[in-house]
Amino acid sequence: MFGIIVSAFMLAFGIFLKITQNPGFARNKKFAWVFIAIGAVSLVFKILNYK
Repeated sequence: MFGIIVSAFMLAFGIFLKITQNPGFARNKKFAWVFIAIGAVSLVFKILNYK
C-alpha cells in the first residue's frame, strides 16, 4: 500500500513540475517527464501486483 502512495505522489509531483510557473522550480522542469514516467509505470505495476 505504501508503494502505491509513493508512486502516486511521484506521478503527481511530475505533473506539478510540468504545469507550474514558479521560478523556483524552473531548473527542475527537465525532470518532470522522468517523475511522470517512473510514477506511472510503478503505479501500474503496483496496482496489477496488489493482492
